[in-house]
Amino acid sequence: MKINHSSPVPLYHQIKDILVKRIVDKVWGPGDLIPTEQELMKEFDVSRTTIRQAITSMVHDGLLEKKQGKGTTVKYQKLVGSLGRLTGFAEEVMEKGLMPHSKLLRTEFRDDLFIEKAKLNLNDEDKILVIDRIRFVNDLPIALERTCWPEEIGEILLKHDLNNAKFYQILEENGVMLKKANEKISAVNATLHDADLLGISGGQALLEMTRLSYGINDKPIEYAKTKYRSDQYQYQVELTR
Repeated sequence: MKINHSSPVPLYHQIKDILVKRIVDKVWGPGDLIPTEQELMKEFDVSRTTIRQAITSMVHDGLLEKKQGKGTTVKYQKLVGSLGRLTGFAEEVMEKGLMPHSKLLRTEFRDDLFIEKAKLNLNDEDKILVIDRIRFVNDLPIALERTCWPEEIGEILLKHDLNNAKFYQILEENGVMLKKANEKISAVNATLHDADLLGISGGQALLEMTRLSYGINDKPIEYAKTKYRSDQYQYQVELTR
């Protein structure tokens, strides 16, 4: 695409349209550096002021961000989750055309997490499998996830690579079907440990989602607590009247 110097449309706006199309067409992906001002001036044969107007407008629109000492990069867009559907993180991300993956932090059977066992309607002597993971969208850490499962469900999950396992898919393939879930969302601040794992500042706002999922027999089979970066994740709710 080329700009038209004779068009009544301002040059900076024409350049902006071209650069936006490159992002939409995935010529540049999230986190990628765009060409320097000098390179764009040469490509479009315009002044530095015109290039800066185009870039500033895209920064204002949340498409680009300037990083001190690095340059201008394509900004990661917030992942928007929809309430009302029982989906896993990986399903949700893939539906948006993005690539999910995980990093397993810990997995172990515990018998001392009495609040979690109470949520799952288990007895005090029962064990639960605890799985802690960092969830990524492309290469950006988005969330810290802890899921707790009754022992018999945990034994099924442990047969798979938990770094990239899609829990709900695995359960359904093994005849364990999910029926519904109750979910609560609240605001919390990142601890220093949270911040270190997510690459953010301590105290930064997070969205904490607590989910209790039930099987087709209305028996709870998953208790999960996930902390999402609020600068990268948001919920969307459709209301009708």
